[in-house]
Amino acid sequence: MDMDRIKSVIDLMREHELSEFSIEDQDFKLSLKRGSPGMAAPLMGAGLAPAALPPPAAAPPPPAEEELTPIASPLVGTFYRASSPDADPFVSVGARVNKDTVVCIIEAMKVMNEIKAETSGVIKKILVENATAVQFGQPMFLVEKG
Repeated sequence: MDMDRIKSVIDLMREHELSEFSIEDQDFKLSLKRGSPGMAAPLMGAGLAPAALPPPAAAPPPPAEEELTPIASPLVGTFYRASSPDADPFVSVGARVNKDTVVCIIEAMKVMNEIKAETSGVIKKILVENATAVQFGQPMFLVEKG
């Protein structure tokens, strides 16, 4: 597979919002994983020279964020920070939460699902914009335990 075909696969992944792609053909194996929008990190096996690999796209997250606990989306849907457009958000940065605190709503198939923190601590970062799509397992908030 030549670089133009690989670039075409990457473009298709972006266009269709795919996070992973793998293909094997005799002595050639190609696995692509996308870490965030606009970033593709190819992992390639036999069939391409190492010189064809692009440089690493992103540095590891700062150590402070590694110590934070994510609150991940339990389903695919649309993320809402408040119960209605004119209501205050369920939580903001700096808010103390416990396992039963509602942190957001995710709309899936016309059903509004209240999402609880399921951990205790302080909200340090909100990772998702209001009224945007979230995927299963996608981190939405970062919490400092305590």
